Amino acid sequence: MADIEEFLKKRANEGLLRTLKPISSRHAGKIYFNKKEYIDFSSNDYLGLSGHPELIKAAKSAMDKFGTAACASRLMSGDLEIHHQLEEKVAQFKNKEAALVFNSGYQANIGIISALYAKGDCIFSDRLNHASIVDGILLSGAHFFRFQHNDAGYLDSLLQKQRSKFNKALIITESIFSMDGDRAPLEDLVSLKEKYDCSIMVDEAHAAGIFGRNGSGIVEQEGLEKEIDLIMGTFSKALGGFGAYLATSKRIVEYLINTSRSFIYSTALPPAIIACNLASIKLIKEEPYRRVKLLEAAQYFRDALKAQGFEVRGDSQIVPLIIGDNIRTIEFANRLQEKGCWVLPIRTPTVPLGEARLRFSLSFYHNREILGNLINDISGIKI
Repeated sequence: MADIEEFLKKRANEGLLRTLKPISSRHAGKIYFNKKEYIDFSSNDYLGLSGHPELIKAAKSAMDKFGTAACASRLMSGDLEIHHQLEEKVAQFKNKEAALVFNSGYQANIGIISALYAKGDCIFSDRLNHASIVDGILLSGAHFFRFQHNDAGYLDSLLQKQRSKFNKALIITESIFSMDGDRAPLEDLVSLKEKYDCSIMVDEAHAAGIFGRNGSGIVEQEGLEKEIDLIMGTFSKALGGFGAYLATSKRIVEYLINTSRSFIYSTALPPAIIACNLASIKLIKEEPYRRVKLLEAAQYFRDALKAQGFEVRGDSQIVPLIIGDNIRTIEFANRLQEKGCWVLPIRTPTVPLGEARLRFSLSFYHNREILGNLINDISGIKI
């Protein structure tokens, strides 16, 4: 236990000890902590659907019919009709043959990758991919290659040197990156997939619901549904629900039902959550104005900060403001919280050393007045 005490003491002395901050309530883009109201700039509820009356109505109806929980894994008695209805809708939404629902994005990525790839295979992963992707690769036992972020040329040279040494190969990327808010060069990656006989997997967690004609994501926006073999995403962000999915071929879904440990050994998601997810897919198609407003607001916010000389990144609803130093970033976040803006510091090891930042997750609730006030608050802070 001495090593644990040493770790905690060191983190506390450096001002880097992470702690949990229980929110007493949240509503319409605002949260309440220690009896104070804050505008929430840290939530992934990008479209404001988590409090939508249709999702709440759907959840209540499902509980009346099925109860509060599935009470078993899906391979036992937890497999409800409503789970299959959701998977059919996801497959249609993503324009793929079939889909499989997982209990979270983390469980999806570790379960998919570790089931489909093994020792003797190789996986080429963008250096900034989410920790769940990294953990899935490590669990698989496949040889792990990281390529420079969004650098298709670097990946090409890596594939040229390494691909022939292994059996199956996978290229994996996020479509919108969670910490930088930028997008992957999917067309270039698809070209490399075909050139080097690989499969390709895209994590659309932060793109689903926001991009594309139907709100399906970047894969849909770029018309690459047929070329992308594995499309993973979550319900817990723009869709306002919970859980995750993989959209792919029927044969791969059948295989994963029999081999993916995170699917097999997990109790099925509660029917109320499944019903919420079904309702949210419907709303994504019926209320496209939400994603239009969101992306316009994000562009306004990003351009305004750049005009004042701040370093910001990305081209999505995620706007990272790069501060650099960990302590300065924490102090900056504290100052904004004093002004009623709930934004949290992101620092190592989540982001590379020297790239600590404030990550602004914009939502449907952030209008020009709110963002204008935030820009003034940011500009007035001197640290």
